Amino acid sequence: MLPPLELGDVVRLRKPHPCGGYEWKVVRLGADIGLECLTCARRILLPRRILARRLKAILPESDDKLLT
Repeated sequence: MLPPLELGDVVRLRKPHPCGGYEWKVVRLGADIGLECLTCARRILLPRRILARRLKAILPESDDKLLT
């Protein structure tokens, strides 16, 4: 089960993006979750079920402010 997410949350996934980044910003909520890589700004859509498996952590608010 996917923990509750809000727009603007920063999440860390288990495997890195090809650019080397692990952190993603939530930009869309719905049946699919829209994510934007914080390293290269690439946007992807992942179904909730797949994101729940790939999710490692939801970063605290303080980290979110440092990254933006």
